[in-house]
Amino acid sequence: MSGPKLAGPSLIQEETPPLLSVMKINVLPFFFSTSISKIFDSTPNLLFRPPTLRSLYGLKQSPRAWFERFTKVVKKHGYSQCQTDHTLFVKHSPAGKLAVLIVYVDDIILTGDYEEEIRTIKSFLAAEFEIKDLGNLKYFLGMEIARSRKGISVSQRKYVLDLLKETGMLGCKPADTPMDPTTKLGAKENCAPVDKGRYQRLVGKLIYLSHTRPDIGFSFSMVSQFMNNPNEEHMEAVYRILRYLKLTPGKGLFFEKNQRRDIEVFSDADWAGSVQDRRSTSGYCTYVWGNLVTWRSKKQSVVSRSSAEAEFWAMAHGICEGIWLRRVLKELKISDEEPMKMFCDNQSAISIAKNPIHHDRTKHVEIDRHFIKEKIEEGIIKMLLRAYKPSNS
Repeated sequence: MSGPKLAGPSLIQEETPPLLSVMKINVLPFFFSTSISKIFDSTPNLLFRPPTLRSLYGLKQSPRAWFERFTKVVKKHGYSQCQTDHTLFVKHSPAGKLAVLIVYVDDIILTGDYEEEIRTIKSFLAAEFEIKDLGNLKYFLGMEIARSRKGISVSQRKYVLDLLKETGMLGCKPADTPMDPTTKLGAKENCAPVDKGRYQRLVGKLIYLSHTRPDIGFSFSMVSQFMNNPNEEHMEAVYRILRYLKLTPGKGLFFEKNQRRDIEVFSDADWAGSVQDRRSTSGYCTYVWGNLVTWRSKKQSVVSRSSAEAEFWAMAHGICEGIWLRRVLKELKISDEEPMKMFCDNQSAISIAKNPIHHDRTKHVEIDRHFIKEKIEEGIIKMLLRAYKPSNS
């Protein structure tokens, strides 16, 4: 989802001195304000098929028609559409000030230090569309935003409490961790099946939480692998996540004000961790200016024949994410040319990535190896060894 994913980098730039405003606008009703190519309706009278000249809810053309019209409107006002994400629009002043606009369906976020332009674009949008100015950003796509002198916090406390109430887990015993570290989920034949629809609904409701809860990223990735044939063990793992959420309903992200201007990427891999097919699970997280912005935990699509191969897969995908974030900051014109710091806890993988000598153990992962080596030589990333320590929790 572009909206939640871009909210992090936008809030990062918002927390640079001086303190900026973050506004939210809602477009009403956005589909009906857009014209579309003629679509002929079916009627009982076969001799008459009236054309539809305006987009309607339910038409597959409506979202695209609305976004195309919105894009033309903001471009006419001097905004540039970013190539890193087409839902991000920016406008720079000759003095170097910046106005940022993010659109997600009918929700719009405005931020930046170009205050005169922010007031102007709101008036301009009001003349083109029927809008509702919701003032300072406090709620966006289920995320609750709170500001203080130290920074900005983003959480989903209300969503968590509503989920616990809906599932009857408000009175459950809290769990200290989102997953039992001794549990290895798989397709066990002696476990009774559970309601597939209920399982899918519960896992689906956890998707939104993953936008602000990196602490459930791995456990969510594990339970989502058994959507087609869940059993009691898998359902118990989902309930374990809910019990953990009961302990920490207001936990989320915090974007702290600081003077750092670097991008850090951390990657790791669980070599052959799946008891079902021995595929590895890899993950990465990216920090922009010392603040966690994006993360991912995913089961690899192929079986890794060595730990170095599993680490390469995680490193390559983490680097791609870091490069994307670097391009976002470059289009915002708030980045520097310092290389990204890439942290990995596998010394062999780092040595192979830096050393151009041919390695027999990594013949089958040459693409990832050459990709990482190329980015090192270009000065885009700097490989660093880091030993990860388990958290106290």
